[in-house]
Amino acid sequence: MRLKRREFLIAGGLAAGGVLLSPRVAFARTSSGAKSRFVFIILRGALDGLASAPPYGDPAYAAKRGSLALGRPGSDGGVLALDSLFGLHPSLSFMHQAYTARELILFHAVASPYRQRSHFDGQNVLETGYPLPHAVQTGWLNRALAAIPSRLAPEQERGVSIAPTAPLVMQGPASVTSWSTSHLAPLDEDTLQRIADLYAHDPLLSKKLAEAMAAQAIVEGMPSQARTAGSEDPMMSDPAMMNAPRDPGGARHPPLLAKRGKPGDQYAAVVRAAARFLRREDGPQVAVFDTTGWDTHFNEGGAKGQLAGRLVTLDRALGLLKAELGPVWRETAVLLATEFGRTVAENGTQGTDHGTATAAYLLGGAVRGGRVVADWPGLSDRALYQDRDLRPTLDLRSIIKGVLGEHLRVPARALESTVFPGSAAARPLTGLMAA
Repeated sequence: MRLKRREFLIAGGLAAGGVLLSPRVAFARTSSGAKSRFVFIILRGALDGLASAPPYGDPAYAAKRGSLALGRPGSDGGVLALDSLFGLHPSLSFMHQAYTARELILFHAVASPYRQRSHFDGQNVLETGYPLPHAVQTGWLNRALAAIPSRLAPEQERGVSIAPTAPLVMQGPASVTSWSTSHLAPLDEDTLQRIADLYAHDPLLSKKLAEAMAAQAIVEGMPSQARTAGSEDPMMSDPAMMNAPRDPGGARHPPLLAKRGKPGDQYAAVVRAAARFLRREDGPQVAVFDTTGWDTHFNEGGAKGQLAGRLVTLDRALGLLKAELGPVWRETAVLLATEFGRTVAENGTQGTDHGTATAAYLLGGAVRGGRVVADWPGLSDRALYQDRDLRPTLDLRSIIKGVLGEHLRVPARALESTVFPGSAAARPLTGLMAA
């Protein structure tokens, strides 16, 4: 049987996959909580939580933030209010809609156990789930998947990474595979058949080729939209969407996402691939992708500028994810987290330096949202951590343990013993998921 013409990536072979502004995605399937979907988005580079989720009601906020301070709700370029203390950056219009629809929880003054200021070490702690960097070579999400009772055979892949290799958070005992976009021209039928023939007598390579073909078939073979007739597109309330172009499947995408070669287009490629895997009843249930560009030492900007542009792109990608998932969004939880926060005060180059506590976000149709969860320490001089940072009052592991336990049904014993060892003090948050 001759194979159909396809563009694909063979892990360890035709490794010309795109890095997509660094977006990389990993997927995994479980047999417990079969309808639950979980997406973990790593914001690499230390997102400024005081900018993305400004505590505009704190008496010290405006003075401490200087030129980075955002205006009060209702002002030009002002904060999108969540309550009398917290709001969202004006670039996060979809996330604000999600909060209003009770599909978003803001967590503030959040930190992992890490208390230094190295991106490399901080991201390692974020992904391994261990209190100290470089303690293990496996990730908490992979270990969580391995802990969920499954009918899959040990050699069966429980996930696929849309990247040349799976990120650390997805490495470990649970078997995963990889899929990535490619910048190569599509292979013709004859070339693909020759590769298949060449690999036919090598069990490993033939297996990898079959996996790559199956993954590519999912991405290429499904319609762009899964919304039912009459369902509302959550991005249509954005004026920029009203005249946005439609793709062949009938979906409108914001101009930033529609332009080839732009960061938004790169995010969109990842989001669409993720949604097509997650929409499948027999497909993966867990996705991880990461983005970079959050290390804003210089010219961070306020309502407009460098950070605002990146937040717009992220916000629109999240809106696209909801639109592409369609009915599956109701069973989806999306967690966004970064390795650490940034300094409260701006530096001498109109940016912020590495800090400690920050904000995290949980959104999705499966989330009991419309809430802010924060034991707010304040921004007064005596409240700051090491006289410069937002003081951490909520352990990120408490959030993750709550989601894994309630949403993916990871056993409580495994959460404490293998997923997050040494985290007894970080008790799981409860009531995060909708009934």
